[in-house]
Amino acid sequence: MSDTRPAGYDPYAFEPFAVTVDLAVFTVRESSLHVLLVERGQEPYRGAWALPGGFLLPRESAEAAARRELAEETGLTEQTAADLHLEQLRTYSDPDRDPRMRVVSVAYTALVPDLPEPRGGGDAAHARWTRLSSAAHLAFDHDTILADAHSRIGAKLEYTCLATAFCPREFTLGELQQVYETVWGVELDRPNFRRKVLATPGFVEAVEGEPRRTGGRGKPAALYRAGAASALHPPLLRPEGRQQT
Repeated sequence: MSDTRPAGYDPYAFEPFAVTVDLAVFTVRESSLHVLLVERGQEPYRGAWALPGGFLLPRESAEAAARRELAEETGLTEQTAADLHLEQLRTYSDPDRDPRMRVVSVAYTALVPDLPEPRGGGDAAHARWTRLSSAAHLAFDHDTILADAHSRIGAKLEYTCLATAFCPREFTLGELQQVYETVWGVELDRPNFRRKVLATPGFVEAVEGEPRRTGGRGKPAALYRAGAASALHPPLLRPEGRQQT
């Protein structure tokens, strides 16, 4: 391969650094928000819990690396990792964030319906879904990344249709409401929530066929799927002063 670098350019004049990806992957399990964590199998922070991620390969984009690392470190299939909706969160570049060398990380966040239990692989000894409230003291600066990711998805639920990414392909409005309540940590008024969702064009589409009976004694609940819209007009704002206890 011919050298296409400009004349006079010296790559050794700059201090080398590495680029990694980190992923904050959320799901709703047992009516609680969970995040995907891996136990580090190598130093630094061997034995500590962390967000899944790793180093970019020389000819690899950040998003491709994120999906590859997600599959390698959690045991999720390559197809499952490829199908996830990943959104770039931000770049973390504090000079001292990694004790090995200067490392810049591109962080992603993903919202997924409940998936099978993950298993460790690659550099990860184990992988598990962990309640967000119990995810603390993570390796590197992953506590900060996780907090930023949680804040981002909470805000995006107000003005986008992202909440449907937490739901199965067909869902009830009660299941959709549970997503909002779980991520926001608030209690929502059921009739008001239902009215707002159904009045928003393209948010959800009714599924033809028999309704699905829920666990209670009430009448069967209608099924919906994600609509064609990506943004909510008007936004579905979280209520103030109704925090769950």
